Amino acid sequence: MSEVVVVGLLRAKPGHEDEVAEALREVAGQTHEEQGCLLYAVHRGREDPSQFALVERWISRETLDEHFTKPYVQALGERAGEALAEPPRVHFLEALPGGDPAKGRIGGDRGPRSAGYSSGSG
Repeated sequence: MSEVVVVGLLRAKPGHEDEVAEALREVAGQTHEEQGCLLYAVHRGREDPSQFALVERWISRETLDEHFTKPYVQALGERAGEALAEPPRVHFLEALPGGDPAKGRIGGDRGPRSAGYSSGSG
């Protein structure tokens, strides 16, 4: 299994910023309980509060795919259609660490090893 990082970029419609923030917070709490989730962090733009970024780290693509089947993720997708100004931009990535291993990737060296997982790399 190989870890996968996901970066999702979202923009709320004017007047829906707080609604999107709350929906993302709710999903974050539930997602943190999923066994394959190493990181699920929600961020909001400092200069533009309509911008949101999700940064996720999963032990494998399989656990990420399972995440997408969860009812709360499906419900978020339905709510997003009404509250987002544009479709989310989602990027599926893998680490290309360089320099200091603890600073060269999201989660550093603390991720799967400390959680009892082995990705077979890095």
